Amino acid sequence: MVIAGPTGSGKSELAVEAATRFDGEIINCDSLQVYRHLDIGTAKMPPAERRGIPHHLLDVVDPDEVFTAGEYLRRARPLLAAVASRGHLPLVVGGAGFYLRALLEGLFPGPARDPALRARLTEREARRPGLLHRLIRRRDPQTAGRIHARDVQKLARAAEVILLTGRPLSAWFAAGRDPLRGFRVLKLALDPPRETLYERLDQRCERMFAGGLIQEVRRVLELGFPETSPPLGAHGYRQALQFLRGELTPSQALWQAQRNTRRYAKRQWTWLRREPGVVWVQGFGDQPAVGQAACQSVARFLDAG
Repeated sequence: MVIAGPTGSGKSELAVEAATRFDGEIINCDSLQVYRHLDIGTAKMPPAERRGIPHHLLDVVDPDEVFTAGEYLRRARPLLAAVASRGHLPLVVGGAGFYLRALLEGLFPGPARDPALRARLTEREARRPGLLHRLIRRRDPQTAGRIHARDVQKLARAAEVILLTGRPLSAWFAAGRDPLRGFRVLKLALDPPRETLYERLDQRCERMFAGGLIQEVRRVLELGFPETSPPLGAHGYRQALQFLRGELTPSQALWQAQRNTRRYAKRQWTWLRREPGVVWVQGFGDQPAVGQAACQSVARFLDAG
């Protein structure tokens, strides 16, 4: 079972409710919550609120490590099998679409990551913003159409594949993947009112900054992790870093974090609208009526099996 939705829509709360009702275990599918030492800016559910439900793939790598969709696939599929073998319901929970797609559909048989080439591409993009998207648009318009112009990590991967193989990413995708087998999959997605979600996200950003986000970033740096660590480029963390460097005032940092978080939620909605087989649940996952409706969908799905 998958619980998806835009950031701040209450996925974690719904997952704990569903896991409680259906004897489930939660497998994280959030690209930031895999990192240790980063709790406030990733909105991790505190252990005290997890009701004793096992949570997997939280806090599994250090901030300076790159955690790819391929690594997520390698770790998550055995977890699915292990949870099912215990007679429990696996609940894959989070908003990282590229992790979810890798888990369910597999990955294309393309070249391995080339760290040196990736670093050069990222550096060039930093010097000339938009360079990578223009390159992909010329060589692989199909891929360019589904990657946001500011998503440097995905654009660098697409460029890397072209430069290493001479073939566009879309051609590799067409070559086929290794889809998940042995499971029926129910994909639930939360769909709260947009303006209400944006208000919640703005308030959540305020609480993060007031609750120690900048101190969290400072602590990570004091542990010896560099400013270039992947999760520190995410919304919220990036603005906290800019504040620490004296590039933003507190109000500017908060405003930019709020704006970027809203934009991220919009991109997640767009991705989910294109995802086949999604069952939409109207409202927030922490609302009792929404939890009841979602659990009814789960019960019907399990009964049909």
